[in-house]
Amino acid sequence: MTQPFPAPPAALPDDPELLFALHERLVGAASESHLIDVGYRTVDSPVGALLIAATDAGVVRIAFESEGHDSVLTALAERIGPRILRDPRRLDIAARELDEYFAGRRRRFDLPVDLRLAHGFRRAVVAALPTIDYGTTASYATVAAIAGSPAAVRAVGTACATNPVPVIVPCHRVVRSDGTIGAYRGGPAAKRLLLDLEADRSRRARAERSRPGLG
Repeated sequence: MTQPFPAPPAALPDDPELLFALHERLVGAASESHLIDVGYRTVDSPVGALLIAATDAGVVRIAFESEGHDSVLTALAERIGPRILRDPRRLDIAARELDEYFAGRRRRFDLPVDLRLAHGFRRAVVAALPTIDYGTTASYATVAAIAGSPAAVRAVGTACATNPVPVIVPCHRVVRSDGTIGAYRGGPAAKRLLLDLEADRSRRARAERSRPGLG
């Protein structure tokens, strides 16, 4: 006797608020059980929408729109793990600090960073970049010396251009010896905007300190 097909599952709810609540419950349960390899969210910024991705160890990737956020997530799934979910709560602090940075209220990020996507000398370069102070720049040659290989100027350029966590790890502060800005993962316009933002905030801070009665 032929068995009838089982009844199809009930349709998913079409209430956006209910769907959002269900997604948040799923993400929360997965996060508490350490079942998420990478959580991500996007934030708006003066250099366009930024994708922020993090593992349990810290921020692992920041990507510009020009890189293609979907392509970046696909690459993260291949290199880190396939369990990737939109998880805004995991990245609330990172999003807030980025907002503060672009508003001129933050000069240094206090975020754990996961540098597993940078290897060898490139990792040494990326680790050295936070030593470049806000509002200042350093040449590729200077960074090569800081990273322990003074002759590896070209390799420093490659390391900066492939820095997996731009903005919070400030590869935009590395410029050519002749003063031109050089390449940048987010494009030259984004690099110029970040340099100009920091220079402007630094000038304002110096002006405030030099006002009578504020020294």
